[in-house]
Amino acid sequence: MLRWLFWPVGAVALAAALTGCFNSAEPVAEIYGPTMGSTYSIKWVGGEGTPPPAEVKTLIDQMLEEFESIASTWRPDSDLSRFNAAPAGTCQEMPQPILDLVLLAQQLHEDSGGSFDLTLEPLMHLWGFHGDIGSQQVPDPRQLAEAMARTGHEHLHIRGRQLCKDTQLELDVSGIAAGYMVDEVAERLMAMGIKDYMVELTGELKADGQKPGGSPWRIAVEEPRDESRVAQLVLPLRGYGVSTSGDYRNYFEHEGQRYSHTFDPVSGKPVMHDLAAVTVLHESAAWADGLSTTLLVKGSERGWDYALEHDIPALFVIRQGDGFVSRSTPRFIALQQGKE
Repeated sequence: MLRWLFWPVGAVALAAALTGCFNSAEPVAEIYGPTMGSTYSIKWVGGEGTPPPAEVKTLIDQMLEEFESIASTWRPDSDLSRFNAAPAGTCQEMPQPILDLVLLAQQLHEDSGGSFDLTLEPLMHLWGFHGDIGSQQVPDPRQLAEAMARTGHEHLHIRGRQLCKDTQLELDVSGIAAGYMVDEVAERLMAMGIKDYMVELTGELKADGQKPGGSPWRIAVEEPRDESRVAQLVLPLRGYGVSTSGDYRNYFEHEGQRYSHTFDPVSGKPVMHDLAAVTVLHESAAWADGLSTTLLVKGSERGWDYALEHDIPALFVIRQGDGFVSRSTPRFIALQQGKE
């Protein structure tokens, strides 16, 4: 079975309930299926000249399968797996989606001062997040130093259509891959004449246009709870992608300490602070995906300052005692209220 480390967190867990049933003559089509070790769901308002759902599903399934054959680290024959297995000092010609992801990650890495990094696959393996359930462990300092020596975005280069590595790097693109494909699917829908849609892949989401009746698509942001899913707030979406990163779904506990699957590239250790989840809105779902991870890594204070400095629409959910407090940037509040 193909597995990716995608865990739907927060922003779209309750989206389906909010799109509901419509009292309208305009048809709302829906397709869904498996992808990247999780699922996808797409809704759109059909109209004259738009393809039937079966045709759309065939095309989208093909797109997603082609992407997995390129970018999945769980397929040993994928382009990314072959690159990961190659020795240090080598270059390989790569498909455009991989180059796009690396370029986006490079910009996120540089803009954030290193808080976003694609080269953390050795750490994911070391801590047991890319193994069987129950294989998680806290490594000793020697093991951690050895894994850290095989990370670092500065050792990754694009030369023409080739991807090159100076050291024995292994890439994990799961931090932006789902958002990237949300954007790609949305573009394909628009090329087919579908203007009113909501696309969700493995928890990453983008919506544009409007539902029957003229209202925007609305999604629920999930309150951070380990045992259940509860809507914290509802957001209207019109031309925006949304992503939530959190430490409350994929983690393990050791000697009373919680270890999240989100890593600080500087320390090589899981983030351990009071920030439970971050939701980000962006015109690009890929950027929303990457920025939510970046802010989670930075934490409640540095992440907040970074979001304000870069005018990022972001919602921070912070642990306080036995509960949580929320903090929204001015841009997030404006979008939530439909003032942009």
